[in-house]
Amino acid sequence: QVQLVESGGGLVQPGGSLRLSCAASGSFFRLYDMGWYRQTPGKQRELAASITKGGSTNYADSMKGRFTISRDNDKNTVYLQMNSLKPEDTAVYYCNARIGRLDGTSGYWGQGTQVTVSS
Repeated sequence: QVQLVESGGGLVQPGGSLRLSCAASGSFFRLYDMGWYRQTPGKQRELAASITKGGSTNYADSMKGRFTISRDNDKNTVYLQMNSLKPEDTAVYYCNARIGRLDGTSGYWGQGTQVTVSS
């Protein structure tokens, strides 16, 4: 069994910052690409940022320069530092990871954490 547990969401004023964390636990032998997606009501889930096991990163255009994704391979954890937050960043943020297990490699999702940017 594999779990991705997110934390760090909440309410923040425009211009503020939040740091999301996502820790992987359970029975697996390798974490490959990890990423953060976000979703608002009525819209499809969209990629915010992703990071490979080696540390190469990719960002959605609207988040470049404001969001920073990082990971700690020793802790099996991925982070998303979000700065200069805007009301349009309000969404449920989901962690995603491609995980290698003895029975194969699959994608896993966290339960989601709400981020609300409002004054």
